[in-house]
Order: sequence, then C-alpha cells, then structure tokens
Amino acid sequence: MYLYGASGHGRVIKEILESLNQKVDGFIDDNPSVNEQLGLPVQHSAETVDEVIVTIGDNGMRKRVAEKLRCKFAKGIVHPKAVFSHTASIGEGSVVMAGAVVNAGTVIGNHSVINTCASVDHECQIGDYVHIAPGAHLCGLIQVGEGTLIGAGASVIPCVKIGRWCTIGAGAAVVSDVPDGATVVGVPGRIVWRTSVPNR
Repeated sequence: MYLYGASGHGRVIKEILESLNQKVDGFIDDNPSVNEQLGLPVQHSAETVDEVIVTIGDNGMRKRVAEKLRCKFAKGIVHPKAVFSHTASIGEGSVVMAGAVVNAGTVIGNHSVINTCASVDHECQIGDYVHIAPGAHLCGLIQVGEGTLIGAGASVIPCVKIGRWCTIGAGAAVVSDVPDGATVVGVPGRIVWRTSVPNR
C-alpha cells in the first residue's frame, strides 16, 4: 500500500492504516525534494505501485491525481474509533477518520474524506472527492455533490441538497439547497460567491 501525498493528510492516513494493522510501504509525491516521510521512503512515480490511496487534502487536486493514476485504489478505510453503520457504504480511496460518525444508509463516494469528529446522519449521499471537515455535522437525507467542501464546524439541516464543487465556510449553517459552484458563509448560510462548474 502506498500513499500518494507526503504531507499532513498523508501522515494521518498512515496512522489510520497502521491502527488497522495494514502495512504502508511508502509515500509517493511529485516534489523531488521530499524523499522521506515518517521514516518511510518517498518515491516520485506511481508506475511500480500496485495499490494506492490519494492522500491529498485539496479536493480538486485529489481528483486530478486520481484520474491520472493507472493503478488500483485501496478500498475505503474507517478508523477503528469511528462509528460506521453496517448499512452504510464507502467507496474506493475514501477515508473516515477518528471520532467520526456515519449513520444508517449513508453512501460515501470515491476518494472522499469524512474528517475527525464529523458526523453524517442517516441516508445521506456523499459524492466523489468530497471533504467533510473536522467537526462538521450533516443531518439526515442530505445530498452533497462531487468535490464539495463542508468546512470545519459547519452544520446542514435535514433534506438539503448541496451541489457540485461548492464551498461551505467554517461554522456556516446551511438551511436551504445550494447550487453548483456556490460559496456559502454565515448563520444562516448565504451565498457570497458562485463560479461555473463544467458538466462532466
């Protein structure tokens, strides 16, 4: 198992894998000046790697790297101190971190992050390349589109649909649907910026 991204996010995921008794063989990173991380070698190509998790915190960069790789992605991993419903599911390359709660019927896509002490309640649909930041809380029946960041400490009321490649600011309270490409801040949350998102 190799981790693509020799930075802080990769350090956390290395420790999760070790807590699950899964061996980490090393890191991969495009920065040629980084040759070691946490006592493990850092190589600069994935050509000889059989299995990898993309351990890059930025959603857009994580997607770009995942799409260019031609190797197998590891199945989703769940920290042993997370609560993960037996009726929830998690896609390849996704990670649920310590203290997080994922409740019944929730579906997590590929290459997404449910970060430390975040909660995702029943029957939520979490797209690919999403990041639910530390301490964020999603009530039930919420949809979160591809690439969206739910900032630290943000909260979302039930049944809300959040579009693709949105940014929900730290501490925001989302009380209504959010269109693609929107940035939402404040309590209650309001859209302060919107950018176009390609259809793909």
